[in-house]
Parts: sequence; C-alpha cells; structure tokens
Amino acid sequence: MPYVERSGDVFILYFGEEGERDSENTLHPDWIERVDELLDRIEAHDGPAALVTTAVGKFYSTGLDTAWVLANTDKLNSYVDSVQALFARILTFPLPTVAALNGHTFGGGAILAAAHDHQLMREDRGYFCLPGISIGASYAPGSIALLAARLPSRAVHTALATGRRYGAMEAREYGFVDEVAPTQEVLSKAVEHARGLASTRGRTLGEIKSSLYAEVVAALRTPVANLKAQEALNRG
Repeated sequence: MPYVERSGDVFILYFGEEGERDSENTLHPDWIERVDELLDRIEAHDGPAALVTTAVGKFYSTGLDTAWVLANTDKLNSYVDSVQALFARILTFPLPTVAALNGHTFGGGAILAAAHDHQLMREDRGYFCLPGISIGASYAPGSIALLAARLPSRAVHTALATGRRYGAMEAREYGFVDEVAPTQEVLSKAVEHARGLASTRGRTLGEIKSSLYAEVVAALRTPVANLKAQEALNRG
C-alpha cells in the first residue's frame, strides 16, 4: 500500500508498497482509501509543506484497476466517483504538488499526474499515455475537463483520439510534463522544486486552485449516475 517519507518540508507519497518494484499502482478502492488517509495526515501538518508523488520501479500508475472493475461491475459508478474525487483533491490540494514520474503513466494515472501543479518525468524509460480509445474505454466528463484545463488542447485531443504513447521528450514537447531528468535525478529534482514552493501552502493556495478550476471540480464531483440519468432524459 502507499506510504509517506519526508525530506524537510517535502512529503514524498510513494504509490506502491515499500520495497515493491513491479507494482502497476492501479487505483484500487483500498489504494484510494489509503492515499486519502495519507493526504489527510499531510494536510494536517502545520507550517511550510509541499507534496511529491512518485513510485519505485517501472510504473508510476497505470490507472483504473480493470481487474477489480470486471469483478465488481455493480459498483462501477461509485468506484469512478471515488477516482474522480481523488483527482479533484489533488487538483485543489492546499500544498504545492509535484508528480515525479518514475515510469509508465497511463490512463487514470496520467490524469492524476496532470492534476498536480508540476510534472517531472524520467528521460530514458516509460510512457505517458491515454489509451482509452485503444481498449474501448471512455473517460468520465470530469476527467476530460481536467485534461482540457491542464494540458494543451490540440495535444490532448490527439492523445485522447489516438491512444498514442509519448516518451519523456515528446511528453515535454507537447506539454504533458514540465521537465525531464535522468532516472537517478527525477525524485531529487522534484523534491527540490517542491521545497522551493513549500512556503506557499495554506488556505490561499487552496482557494486559488479551487477558483481557477471551479468548473472542472464541479464536473469531477458530479456523480456518474446523475450524468447517466441526465443523458437518458436528453435522449428521451
């Protein structure tokens, strides 16, 4: 399960089990619950603080836990709601946030990374990808709204409509990430960037993000069942 380490004013949230290098860090319901608990602890800290999220091994996150979804189709709507609530929380988190992409960043993992204030990706391995079109999986409106608000519009259109995989250099060129770095420097550079902004944490930062992305947050927090009901009414 996810865990936290600390480097001065910077909290480093690792997505995978300590010592585990091959986990895809999918957004399993238990994983989401654990991340929320850790975010609660971090947010409760007094004084300057910043958040870096990362993982160990070749995956940052491959997104939704499809195995769990297939085994729990009756819970799909509530599951998607919980995923989108996490996206909204990171998007408006009252601490500076940096995603240190140590490897493959796919689907919901890519959307989660985009919700951070800053993204830094390892230069030699791993892809940023939104593969829904390739596997016949659509994205919830809130997730699309987040991507549209945080990433360059033409680039994100191409990424969504083609399912193309972007290596680090292309991801930076198209605006999906802000920086690239050698593998051994990804985390240290992310921590350095976050540390330089730790003094900005607090209510004002949270309010700025919430206002800036008010429409996105509203879409992310609209229950999927409500959207489907409205679509049915519109078709009728």
